[in-house]
Amino acid sequence: MKAKNVMIIGGGIAGMTAAWELAEAGLNVDLVEKSGFLGGHAIQYTCKATAECLQCGACSVEKMLKDVVGNDKINVLLSTEIENIEKNNGYSIKIKKSAAFIDGKKCTNCGICFDKLKENEVIIQGYSKNNAPLYAVNREKIDENKIALKDVCPEGAISVSDKASYEDLTADAIVVATGFDPFNPERKGTYGYAKFSNVISGLELERIKRQSGFPARPSDGQAAQKIAFIQCVGSRDENLGNLWCSQVCCPYALRTAESLKHKNPDLDITVFYMDIQNTGKSFPEFYETCKNDIRFIRSIPVDIFPAENDNLNMRLFDEAQGTTTMETFDLVVLSIGIMPNSENEKLSTQMDIALDADGFFKNSEGLNKTSTSNDDIFIAGTAQGPKNIAASMAHAGQAASGVLKYLGVTK
Repeated sequence: MKAKNVMIIGGGIAGMTAAWELAEAGLNVDLVEKSGFLGGHAIQYTCKATAECLQCGACSVEKMLKDVVGNDKINVLLSTEIENIEKNNGYSIKIKKSAAFIDGKKCTNCGICFDKLKENEVIIQGYSKNNAPLYAVNREKIDENKIALKDVCPEGAISVSDKASYEDLTADAIVVATGFDPFNPERKGTYGYAKFSNVISGLELERIKRQSGFPARPSDGQAAQKIAFIQCVGSRDENLGNLWCSQVCCPYALRTAESLKHKNPDLDITVFYMDIQNTGKSFPEFYETCKNDIRFIRSIPVDIFPAENDNLNMRLFDEAQGTTTMETFDLVVLSIGIMPNSENEKLSTQMDIALDADGFFKNSEGLNKTSTSNDDIFIAGTAQGPKNIAASMAHAGQAASGVLKYLGVTK
C-alpha cells in the first residue's frame, strides 16, 4: 500500500514534532518553512539550567531538530511558501521556493563565507549546529554584495544567479504549525526600544547570551550588573487590544534571571510585573526560590529615560510604598508577548479554516484543540494560541495522532 503524504506548514518546534511523529509512523512528510532554517524562535533559546535542570525546553528543541534533519521520510523545504491550495481527493498544493543562493548539497558548513563577509552581514548563521545548511544568504544584502559572494565559497556552493522556483505537491492531510510573531516592542514607545541601545527584548538577550555567554550590554559589550525585566510587554494590554496572556513570559523571564544569577551571584536583578503566571506543578516552588535571589516589584514602569554611560533611568510606581520613584539600570529586558503569525489570515483563506477573534487559528471542537472545520486539516502549537515549548510539543503530538486517525494509519 502506498504511503500517505502529509504537509506540515511551519518548521518550528510544533511543526518539527508533528513531522517526526508522522514520519515515525511511516508517512511521507513535506515540511514547509518560509525562513532559511528550521527551529523557529525556540531554537534560539539557550539552556537555563542552574545547579539543576529548570525544564526550559531548549534541549528538547535541539534534539528534535537533529531527529528531523536525519529522518529520510521528512522532505525539508526551506525558504518556501504556500502559493495555492486546492482540495481534490486530498490537496493539490503549489509552493514557491525562494532563491536559496546556497546549495545545501554542496555546502560543508565550513563557515568560510560567514567569516570573510561578517562585516557585510550578507551571510546569516543558523542558531544550531544541526541546521542544514548552517548558513543562508541575507536577501536584503545580496545586490550590494554579489561580487564578494561570487568566489567566496571554496566548494562552489553559492550562486548569486539562483532564482525562485515553483513546485506542485500533493497531501492527504495538512498540519498548520505556523507558530507566532514576537510582539514588536517599538509599539510601547515609552520604553525606548530601538532608541536606547540597552533596552532589548528577551529574544535578543538569548542571542547575546548565545554569542557572549553573559548578559553583554549592546552599547559597549560590557557585562550588565543591574538588570530590569519588564513583564507583559504586548500582552494583557487593553490599549493595544491584546487581552490574552502569552503564558510563557513569566516562567521564561524567571528562568533566565535565575540562571544569570546562578552564574553571577553579584548581579542585581529586578522583575517588574502585574501578576506572576503560575505554570506547571513545580513552578510555585521555583518561584519561591526566585524570591530569595531576585527583587520583585508589582508595578509596570511608566517611562524610561537615557542616563549617563548609556544607563537607563526608569520611572515607576512602587505599589508597596505608594509613591512614584526613579531608579537607574544598565540593562532593561522587555518580556515580549506572543502574537498571531502575520500570515495566518492568508492561510486561513487559502484553506478555508477559521481564525479566532485574536487572529490565532480556531479549533472547531471544544475538547479537541487541534481540530478545524476541515477534517483533514489540523492545528499544532502556537498557531492555535500561546504555549510554551513542552505544551507546543504535546499539542503537535495530538495533531499527529489526529492525522493518523483520519488516515486510518496505526503505528
